[in-house]
Amino acid sequence: MSKASNQFRIVTRWKFKATIEEVADILNDAPALPEWWGDVYISTKIVELGGPNGVGRKVAVHSKGWLPYDLRWVATLVESHAPHSWTISASGDLEGQGVWTLTQNGLVAEVEYDWRVNAEKPLLKLLSPLLAPVFAWNHRWAMARGEEGLRREIVHRRLESTA
Repeated sequence: MSKASNQFRIVTRWKFKATIEEVADILNDAPALPEWWGDVYISTKIVELGGPNGVGRKVAVHSKGWLPYDLRWVATLVESHAPHSWTISASGDLEGQGVWTLTQNGLVAEVEYDWRVNAEKPLLKLLSPLLAPVFAWNHRWAMARGEEGLRREIVHRRLESTA
């Protein structure tokens, strides 16, 4: 079976001097994403709370990358073993799933994000056969902004907790 031209799988890995609990708390705080990952997350709004462990929580996302287009999609938490791992499904301009996996290695939190989505926004779907490498680069750019922002947010939250 051949891969659709609008199908993307991109794995991102980050390392932080932090606990996985610190990192998971930040990543799972959907309303705060635009504050520390504002180069990418224009807005986030919880539209459904989900169950006691958050499964079923739906977040409406308006995001962008470096390229001049934006995406509107809904992230639904479908599985949670936080702080170790959780899975979201994406629907809207992006369709598919993302899996966050956090591992504590001594004083270092190792983070992996496995993002498998189809670009369903009409313009992206149309241009994917020609521009797939550019769209993948745009995602990597967005994730690099997330790594920088998360690094700053870890420090910020630590300072707040000691104040």
